[in-house]
Amino acid sequence: MATKLPATEIVIIGLGWTGSIIAESMTKAGFNVVAIERGPWRDTATDFPPSYAPDELRYAVQHDLFVRPAQTTLTFRNNPNQTALPIRTWGSFLLPNGVGGAGVHWNAQTWRFLPTDFVLKTHLTQRYGAKFLPADMTIQDWGVTYDELEPHFDAFEYLCGTSGTAGNLKGQKQPFGNPFEGPRSRPYPTPAQKQPYGPVLWAEAAKEMGHSPFPQPSGNLSQAYTNPLGVTLGPCTYCGFCERFGCGNYSKASPQTTILPVLMRRTNFEARTGCEVTRIKLDNSGKRATAVTYIDTQGREWEQPAEMVFLCAFQMFNVQLLLLSGIGQPYDLNTGQGVIGRNYSYQVTSSVQAFFDNKIFNPFIASGAIGMCIDDYNGDNFDHGPYGFVGGGYMGMVQPNARPIEATPTPPGTPQWGAAWKKAVKDNYLSTILPSVHGSCYSYRDCYLDLDPTYKDRFGRPLMRLTFDFHENELKMSQFLTDRLAEIVQRMAPRQIAKLPRTGHYSIVPYQTTHTCGGAIMGTDPKTSALNRYLQSWDVHNLFVTGATNFPQNAGYNPTGTIGALTYWSLDAIHKQYLKNPGPLVHA
Repeated sequence: MATKLPATEIVIIGLGWTGSIIAESMTKAGFNVVAIERGPWRDTATDFPPSYAPDELRYAVQHDLFVRPAQTTLTFRNNPNQTALPIRTWGSFLLPNGVGGAGVHWNAQTWRFLPTDFVLKTHLTQRYGAKFLPADMTIQDWGVTYDELEPHFDAFEYLCGTSGTAGNLKGQKQPFGNPFEGPRSRPYPTPAQKQPYGPVLWAEAAKEMGHSPFPQPSGNLSQAYTNPLGVTLGPCTYCGFCERFGCGNYSKASPQTTILPVLMRRTNFEARTGCEVTRIKLDNSGKRATAVTYIDTQGREWEQPAEMVFLCAFQMFNVQLLLLSGIGQPYDLNTGQGVIGRNYSYQVTSSVQAFFDNKIFNPFIASGAIGMCIDDYNGDNFDHGPYGFVGGGYMGMVQPNARPIEATPTPPGTPQWGAAWKKAVKDNYLSTILPSVHGSCYSYRDCYLDLDPTYKDRFGRPLMRLTFDFHENELKMSQFLTDRLAEIVQRMAPRQIAKLPRTGHYSIVPYQTTHTCGGAIMGTDPKTSALNRYLQSWDVHNLFVTGATNFPQNAGYNPTGTIGALTYWSLDAIHKQYLKNPGPLVHA
């Protein structure tokens, strides 16, 4: 039996990027806020000091910052005809745990989605015709446009101090920036990072082939910066320990380095860590959230009443909690009806490995978001008509790390162990590059999330079940983009290259990205979306859900910049409309 606690005005489930942004905004407005976080408290000074933060074994191999599968996991299958089995070791993606969420361990690649990404179904249908799209593809417009989100992209970038070079200022194209980006209202808050040798050479080759290379937008800062909250970040030291690591130099944007130092001083904010929310409780009508129940580290169950609930956990866990709470109609593959679990999407990455005899790249001089990119083949920036697929991605020579345990580049045909393997690693470590493609992943009828009928977690709740596979459209896209990337790399005159497109079935084993999306998507129709355009539940008006959970499909970019922008967009509507007159912000 849960012990009922005194009511608060706002409860936030999950204290990562979106939870921290919402907590800061609502406490500043004078509301009492309680944030409930499953994982531990994490602080830069005590948890990630430079003396041991760059510990590859602890963080990259043993996954110290992530949820342990023994705590909770999910089951996986490629298609509904298979029996899903539990994931025992994280591979394809890594699920965050603790204060800061995925914002602690991300690479800090900070992109804005393209304007056409937000009106994808309408745009592609108008350009190519409805019959050009696969019959089982379930892509949708988002219900919000790039122009509406632009001020909120700006707010997130200035919170983070994002380093970059503008390509489109108020509709005017700018030299050295991304010519395909949507118009921005002002430049990046800090200049782009200085580029290593490999990205410079790759960019020269791309430019010779008629492309427009630009520096990757980065939350690893090029210089010291003080954000609008008065929090100061330092310049990146190019250590190469970003993805899977916390930053001990205060130079990677995260909740710890941008928001929490201000938020934790506010007397109307409380963070409860080590507490796992098990359910969002509703009133008798089922139309209003009244409380959340959670279990602490001692196994005690508590009920926290609140006037508003913000569900800000990681994408997978948001969907699971909605299903366990009976909020929204679960998606049914057989009928195509229902919205919770619908439109799961992922990311389609590939690469080209290139080996040189006469160049030293020093790949260990790195940061999570350093490199030169092109956007010529992203989204619908090129004519897809002749190629028989839709979607695309950015490509570039990005140099995020060359850490000693996992960075062992060897040419094809090298033995996998022994003296010959060791010699090949020694000979190629400094002279190998791995340019990559970061491709979109569109949604399909048979890619979804639901509750597993067999396997349960330690509290006796059904595990989340993932049904997902790559489709022909995405495999065609991956092959095409990888070939275009190889043409640029070949111009650099390597000794040997190896093209590594995505092929065959999706595997849960090798790491790809942690960009899992969808399951409680935003839109304009409650029959095909769980949330309205302001991230408000269609069914429960005082519940707002944030994160990549909202994405109807995934674009060819890392999602965090868009997640941040959507959070600020939602908050703007809450402050200007909802708090003055609580109720549905959009009427179905």
